[in-house]
Amino acid sequence: MRGPATLRSMTAAATPAYRRLSVEARRGQLLEAAQELFAHRTPEDVSLDDVAEAAGVSRPLVYRYFPGGKQQLYEAALRSSADALNHCFTEPPVGAPTERLGRVLDRYLAFVDEHDAGFSALLRGGSVAETSRTTAIVDEVRRAAAGQILVHLGVDRPGPRLGMLVRTWIAAVEAASLIWLDEDKRPPARELREWLVDHLIALLAASTASDEETARVVGRLLAEETPEGPVARLARRVIPVVGEAAHLL
Repeated sequence: MRGPATLRSMTAAATPAYRRLSVEARRGQLLEAAQELFAHRTPEDVSLDDVAEAAGVSRPLVYRYFPGGKQQLYEAALRSSADALNHCFTEPPVGAPTERLGRVLDRYLAFVDEHDAGFSALLRGGSVAETSRTTAIVDEVRRAAAGQILVHLGVDRPGPRLGMLVRTWIAAVEAASLIWLDEDKRPPARELREWLVDHLIALLAASTASDEETARVVGRLLAEETPEGPVARLARRVIPVVGEAAHLL
């Protein structure tokens, strides 16, 4: 027969051991564990038991800090990830605009790489965890990203065409990110970043023919670019092709 000491020992072994932390520190610990799980699994594949195990605590403790259950925890993790994504798009106005854009995309693609499954579930939608609140958080990230791009274009209040152009490019970046994940992250992130920069340059260049605001913006940006930067490299590749095609018209 097992004695009281043995039973106490077995009970202690079956209960997750955890340090006594402040309320804020404990909540942060649980949120960090949840973020790591949601980054690599869809919300449907993560349970509160998974979060408790990852954090080394009991399930009731998770409920104490997140009484709304998994949905509340998911929304809190999503908000934290949204803040991290917003930081990806924040870049000091130093250097040529396309160089700044390249640094922004490097951080963004690193985030996508680190949060692969969670990022896909977030942007594809249709998750049982999707609510008006989660949709609002995602839309907020998109608006913030577009706002930061406009900052680097030197525009406070864009007209309808320029505003639509930037939002269209943001949507293209999202779509390309999802395809990149589907294709096992091929091509390499550096090549994808360069292609996305070229994509925005091409959109801006094409719009100069029909939108005076975009033409003025492009004129200002060109003055800040370098002879060896992305704009010049793209022009050297495209102009011969366009010139040859013009002879056929």
